[in-house]
Amino acid sequence: MDHAATSTNRLAFSATVHCLTGCAIGEILGLVIASALGWSDLPSILLAIVLAFTFGYALTIRPLIASGMGLRPAGRLAIASDTLSIVTMEIVDTAIVLIIPGAMAAGLADPLFWGSLAVALLIAGVVAYPVNRWLIARGQGHALVHEHH
Repeated sequence: MDHAATSTNRLAFSATVHCLTGCAIGEILGLVIASALGWSDLPSILLAIVLAFTFGYALTIRPLIASGMGLRPAGRLAIASDTLSIVTMEIVDTAIVLIIPGAMAAGLADPLFWGSLAVALLIAGVVAYPVNRWLIARGQGHALVHEHH
């Protein structure tokens, strides 16, 4: 494999882990809050998705602002670089959690709650990796963010 492909693969892996981290923080926080409040499936999923996007974008925006970029351009760059990856992860993650019998009904103390979420996030990351690689190979996605480091 040549250096460019290795570099693209490495950047795609880094971008996937980055997006997965934001998604995981949001998903876990959203589902924990919704579960603690006794919410039904739909509001629980919506909260988890909103928080996944929020944390996903925040993890991109924070270092950009720290490097001197303004909030508005950093936000636009985060949306441009992360949206497709986060959408991919959220579709896969949500579908898997909904498919696993009893996962949405499991309580916070139930290993099924944590196990199904871990499996769903892991599979979502695997599915999002080629999406991120495709974007980066075309100078999009996290390639846009890395131009500012």
